[in-house]
Amino acid sequence: MKGIILAAGKGSRLNGTLGDKPKCLLRVGGRSLIERQIETLHRAGIDDIVVVVGCGADRVRRECGLDATYVENTRFAQTNSLYSLWLARHLLLDGFVVMNCDVVFHAQMLTDLITARHADALLVGYQEDGGPFGDEEMKVKIRRGLVVDISKTMAPDDADGENVGIVKFGTEGAHILADLLDERITNGGVRDWAPRAFGDFAKLRPLHAVGTRGYPWTEIDFPEDYERAVRDVLPAIEETPRRGRGSRPDTIALPIASGE
Repeated sequence: MKGIILAAGKGSRLNGTLGDKPKCLLRVGGRSLIERQIETLHRAGIDDIVVVVGCGADRVRRECGLDATYVENTRFAQTNSLYSLWLARHLLLDGFVVMNCDVVFHAQMLTDLITARHADALLVGYQEDGGPFGDEEMKVKIRRGLVVDISKTMAPDDADGENVGIVKFGTEGAHILADLLDERITNGGVRDWAPRAFGDFAKLRPLHAVGTRGYPWTEIDFPEDYERAVRDVLPAIEETPRRGRGSRPDTIALPIASGE
């Protein structure tokens, strides 16, 4: 299984937190976001890693070194994550796990996802206080353990959880997804988020929801997200021991912090 990290973005909404660095090089707890993700993939037994670079591509390559294969999105300023994933489509056909570079998460969440019995599965976070989701969350509707819709524009009352930004596909699912990515790009969807294709996939083939089981995570889009990641989420990650998968890793669990 390959690990695909989507790391082409600039992170302009962080308003100076980054300086002149690309988003994936933002440092949290003394290490860059992408360094943390590569280490987590290695710990999960995934050593075949592809990084889709864009903004500051050469700097990201220097940071990651020989730990990855690189695909460059030279149109990163005019495209979005679906286009970045589409560029790597020829490398993912044997099955893969894909993650957004800006997610800080407990390593057990990735282990739960890749060891889940379902070939095609999406990590889902559930609102801790049961309150409504906002405009920024990539909301997910789930029925009988399966994703049936995923969208930022979904009515908050219709959402059961939110996309963490980490998804896996088996060999057959990867081929289907590659075709769906082609279709989106052919129809002009270069600025679509990758979850648009995941939603298309869920209409054709079961896409299972795997809950976070209460492990801490967050996505970093804004300065306040970064502050929360440093202040609350990273300490919670470091203090929370990894548990065994248990008998039901796919059941609903509440995240300590959430994003997207």
